[in-house]
Amino acid sequence: MKAIALAVTIAAAPAAVAIATVSHTAEPFSPYVDEKGNITVPEDFRNWSFIGTWGVATDEEDQVGSKGFHNVYVRPETAAAFRSTGRFPDGAVVVKELLKAATDTMTTGEISYATETDGWFIMIKDTKGRFKGNPLWGDGWGWALFNADNRAKTVTEDYQADCLPCHVPAKQDDWIYVRGYPALKK
Repeated sequence: MKAIALAVTIAAAPAAVAIATVSHTAEPFSPYVDEKGNITVPEDFRNWSFIGTWGVATDEEDQVGSKGFHNVYVRPETAAAFRSTGRFPDGAVVVKELLKAATDTMTTGEISYATETDGWFIMIKDTKGRFKGNPLWGDGWGWALFNADNRAKTVTEDYQADCLPCHVPAKQDDWIYVRGYPALKK
């Protein structure tokens, strides 16, 4: 981050000169991205706007219910911008919290519920292509998956191999499954 100083010279009389210094610090792209494009998990994302949940159905033939849930959060201003423009603004952060699930029989029938955090999938919108050559950035986004046992290191090595295949059906919606997020609708 560079601080920029601007000196202004004001001449009131030939012998009198006053100098005022104004300091301006350039805003970083995102507090969740370092200068190399490394992404971190936001600590406070559960205080953001919750936009929806995806239930991941079990793939076991002899079981019913969900094997997991994906709770998705964005900052309130991101949700407002999307509702207004239909697009995610530069710097928008999408946090998908991955939760394990269990299924039980209740008086209302078979139910699935979240049990523990399995990890986090983070996407950060980059409309300017800031991190060319970084394999976690491309197609307008930064992409990173973190396991619950180590939120400091992404397991994603290359977004094209690790992330993009799952998002192909959402390509027309800027790689985000917006149909599952009622909070983004006008």
